[in-house]
Amino acid sequence: MNTANRTHHWIIVGGGTAGWMAAAAFSAKLDASEHRITLIESDAIGTVGVGEATVPHLRYFNQVLGIDERDFMRETQATYKLGIEFVDWGHVGDRYLHPFGVYGEPAHQVGFFQSWLKARSLGDKAPLEAYAPGAVMARHERFAYPGSSAHPFSRKYSYAFHIDASRYARFLRRYAEARGVVRIEGKVSDVQRSSVTGDIQQLTLDSGERLWGDGFIDCSGFRAVLHGQTLGVGFENWSQWLPCDRAVAIPSASQSAPRPYTRAIAHAAGWRWQIPLQHRTGNGVVYCSEHMSADQATRKLLESMDGEPLAEPNHLQFTTGVRSKSWSHNSVAIGLSAGFLEPLESTSIYLIQSAIMNFLECLPRGEENAVEALRNEFNRRMALEYERVRDFLILHYTLTTRDDSAFWHRMRTLERPHSLERKIALFREQGQVEHYELGMFLEPSWLAVYEGQGLLPERWHPAADRAAEGALLASLRRFREETARWVDTLPGHDHCLTQLGMEADEAPWPPAAMSLYGVFS
Repeated sequence: MNTANRTHHWIIVGGGTAGWMAAAAFSAKLDASEHRITLIESDAIGTVGVGEATVPHLRYFNQVLGIDERDFMRETQATYKLGIEFVDWGHVGDRYLHPFGVYGEPAHQVGFFQSWLKARSLGDKAPLEAYAPGAVMARHERFAYPGSSAHPFSRKYSYAFHIDASRYARFLRRYAEARGVVRIEGKVSDVQRSSVTGDIQQLTLDSGERLWGDGFIDCSGFRAVLHGQTLGVGFENWSQWLPCDRAVAIPSASQSAPRPYTRAIAHAAGWRWQIPLQHRTGNGVVYCSEHMSADQATRKLLESMDGEPLAEPNHLQFTTGVRSKSWSHNSVAIGLSAGFLEPLESTSIYLIQSAIMNFLECLPRGEENAVEALRNEFNRRMALEYERVRDFLILHYTLTTRDDSAFWHRMRTLERPHSLERKIALFREQGQVEHYELGMFLEPSWLAVYEGQGLLPERWHPAADRAAEGALLASLRRFREETARWVDTLPGHDHCLTQLGMEADEAPWPPAAMSLYGVFS
C-alpha cells in the first residue's frame, strides 16, 4: 500500500453502514489529488441493518466529518441515548442501568466507588445508579446537552443515539459521493492476486467489468469476500463463550414517547432489545439455537411488542468471533467481515469506526518494511479492541445467579477467558477495575455491570475509612438529593426531540464530542 508520488486507488467492497462510513471518512480525510475511492455495492445483496443503538463515540466520528448533528438526527430519525437498561440479567426481576457517565464525587484521594462500598457497610443501601446523573436523567426520561448549564452535574454524563442504520448509510452515501466517491452497482465474481506478493490486484464484477486497485477495504459483511474467501484469513470462533448465534428483528409502530435509553431484556435462551426511534421502535430477539427454535424466537418477539409490526421478521445467523488479522496484504476488513460481537452493548458501529480511524492513523506512505510495521500495529490495536469488548459482553452472561433454564445454567457455570477471570478476581478483592487506555469500556462501565448484577467486593480501600461515618453518609445523601433536584429542572426527552425542527439560532446547540463518560474540567 505505497501511496507515495502517485494517485492511489482504494476499492471498498460492500456498502451498508460499514462501507459508507469508510467511504465518507476516506473522502473527508484523504487528499483527492492523491487518492481516489470506488465503492462496489449491489442492491440485490441485503444488509443486516438492525444495529440501531450507538455509543457516544459516533458523535466524534460525525464531528470529524463536519456533519451537523441536528441534520444527522433528522435524517436518521434519531433519538438521544443516555445508556442501556438491563432487565432480568442477574436474576429474574432485577433491572439496572449502564449509563454513559460517572458516579459520584471522589474523596480522600480514593474513587467514589470505594466510598460507596464503605457507606453500604454502614447501612446506606442506595444503588450505585442513584449517584450517576445520566442514569437518573434516563429513569425520569429527561435530557439536556452536557455542559448546557453551569451546574457541575451537567459535565458528568455523555450521550449517544438510537438511529435508523439504513438511513445513516444513505446519509453518508450522499456525503461521500459529493466528495468524489464513485459507486458502482455490481457483485464481485472474481479476485485476482499477485503471484509474487499475494496482494489483491484486480476485481471482476458479474457484469464483466474489471477494476484495478492498490488498496482494498472489505465491507462485504459475513461473506468476507476478500478477507475470508480470497485471502483465507483465519477466524477465531468465540462461540464457546458467547453461544447466541441467531436473531430475529421486527420494527413496530411507536406507542408512546421514545425513552432516552435502550432496553436489553433477558429471556430463557438469550435476550431481546427495544430501541426507540422517532418514527418507530426497533425490536429483536437474540438467542442460542441449541436452546430455542426460530419459530419460538419469532413468537416471543411478536408477543413482547407493544405496537403493530411494520415489516416481516428478519432472521439472521451469525458466529461470534473475529478474524485473526483485520489487515492482511493490501486488504483491510471493516465491520462484519472483520468479526462479529452481538449487539448487547451497541458496539457494532463503534468497532467499524475504530477500524476506520485506526487505519487512517496507520495509513502507509513509504517502503514495504514501514507498511509491515504499520500493519502489525493496526492488527494489535484491533485485536485488543475486540478482546476487551468480548470480555465485557461475557461478563453480562456469566455474572448471573439465574438457573431457570438450560441456557442460563450453561452461562452461569461457563469457564471464562483468563483475561476476564483476572479482571473479576481483581474487582472481587478490593473493588479495583483493570486500567487500560485502548478499549471503549473503562471503570464506570464495569462498575455498572458488577454492581447491577450483584457482584460486590469483599472489602474496600482503606483510604475510604478516613471520612467520619456520619459525614460520609450525609455527603452521599446530599449528592442523591441534589441530583434529583437538578434532574427535575431538565426538559423531557420528547420535548428535546421537537427542538430538532427549530431554526438553528432558536434551538440549543450540541457540544463538542466527548468521551463515553462526559466532559471534565
